[in-house]
Amino acid sequence: MAAPQVTIKQGTVVGTLIEAGLPKPVDAFLGVPYALSPTGDRRFRVAEPVAASTETIDASKFGPAAPGKQLLAPAPGKPPMVYSEDCLTANIFRQAGSSTTKMPVMVYLHGGAFNRGTSSMHNTSSFVSYSAKPFVAVSFNYRIGALGFLPSALSAKEGALNLGLKDQKLLFQWVQENIEAFGGDPDCVTLMGLSAGAHSIGHHIMNYTEGVKPLFQRAVIESGAPTSRAVRPYSAPIHEAQFSDFLKECGVPETLPQDEIFSFLRNLPSATVQAAQTAVFDKYNPSLAWAFQPVIDGEVIPRPPLETYTKGLYHKVSIMTGFQHNEGSLYVKKAMAEPAEFTAFFRGLLPLLSDDDIATVDRLYPDPATIPDSIYKETRPGMGAQYKRVEAAYGHYAYVAPVRQTAEFMSAGGDKPVYLYHWALIMTVNDGARHADNLKYETRDPAVTKLSPAQAEVAGTIHAYITSFITSGDPNAVPGEFGSRPEWKPYTKTGKQALIVGKDNEELIGGAIGVPASCEEDVWSREQCEFWWSKVELSQQ
Repeated sequence: MAAPQVTIKQGTVVGTLIEAGLPKPVDAFLGVPYALSPTGDRRFRVAEPVAASTETIDASKFGPAAPGKQLLAPAPGKPPMVYSEDCLTANIFRQAGSSTTKMPVMVYLHGGAFNRGTSSMHNTSSFVSYSAKPFVAVSFNYRIGALGFLPSALSAKEGALNLGLKDQKLLFQWVQENIEAFGGDPDCVTLMGLSAGAHSIGHHIMNYTEGVKPLFQRAVIESGAPTSRAVRPYSAPIHEAQFSDFLKECGVPETLPQDEIFSFLRNLPSATVQAAQTAVFDKYNPSLAWAFQPVIDGEVIPRPPLETYTKGLYHKVSIMTGFQHNEGSLYVKKAMAEPAEFTAFFRGLLPLLSDDDIATVDRLYPDPATIPDSIYKETRPGMGAQYKRVEAAYGHYAYVAPVRQTAEFMSAGGDKPVYLYHWALIMTVNDGARHADNLKYETRDPAVTKLSPAQAEVAGTIHAYITSFITSGDPNAVPGEFGSRPEWKPYTKTGKQALIVGKDNEELIGGAIGVPASCEEDVWSREQCEFWWSKVELSQQ
């Protein structure tokens, strides 16, 4: 079969056909530039669109990944990942032979704490191939780390704030201008992303101007929210300290005039910049203090997200959002043993918590050292006595509460449906249903579908819900491969429903299989999350 090709204003795009292991072959157009290379004098500047051309674009392989904190090891049998600052490329997927024009569109934003990750982490070809109803999918790279997020007062003067978010917005505009050539409908776009990708989508929902139409109509926001973690002003003391440390690591002379600093940075070797951003990220490792994050810039993020919610100044779009049962397991110390360590963790994470607040946290997460029947009593070999407790508390604070807060505000603030999920499938004994476990299930990646028929059914079920939402706006409308599935009822002010995915499924640790999905009232840990809602403002300072 001949390689697929499409003509857009930037040239003729010649893609490739992906067939191996897929139920339907997929046309893939990989590594298509959506912006000029942000290198040389364009480093630390807003990305510029690619000019019109009649050239032929080889779109047979993924473009380089953006350099960040951690270089990803190649998968077994795969070539090493290529990294380059020349990374602003998109990948477009559709079922081969799709005769439908104006197909729905999904745009995927990868995660990675704004310091890691790349578009190829998402198995988009599998995601598209298995869909009962065709759609066009787009994944892409954006600048991460210091190259995409370097806040400071000087960065603001230079116009260099939130460059990674601006890359994303430029990609959305590229989709509006070009997706029809691939069979897509620019008026039916769903944004989808996990973790930092989900945080990003939240910020784009809040990038609102009265009377201006959004560049998307739906959103799938997974394990993230605009009120997650810290979103501070660009000149906050911690950002200025990180900026100063970055300049030192880059070897910027202390006597260099301020108006020459960015010129100096633009002339550094890429390896120097990468080493500097890694050193600074490692220095500020706790998640609330992570370096190189989105900031309030008065433009892309106009004000603190909680204020934006309360003022109602956000796009009213249909959303699907959710969290993992053990969001905190990858981020807290498994050896934590003493109650004093638990208290110190939260005093360090949120210094503005009062003594009364700390006492409330103690009450909401009963200490197994003093309360023998605490649900946080640790029984797993090798785990610290406070691990189960701190994992739950941090997971609620950083992910579960903000996700639920999105559902609360979005369901109350408009007439668009909101669908909430709770991922409960246990993959490992010590990590539980951890952050990002859902990624391979929703794409029906062979890494999980080959594990067992029950795991394949969970994957097929969540995939059907999500692709139905993308293609129809309703997760229940389009049938899936595994027959009828429970109705996923919307989350409303009077009916707080959540889809429990993989309920009671402990097959992978030698337990029961449970059921693929069950829609129930969202009551798990509600009191704890309501407490964390009341402390959101402390994360914005």
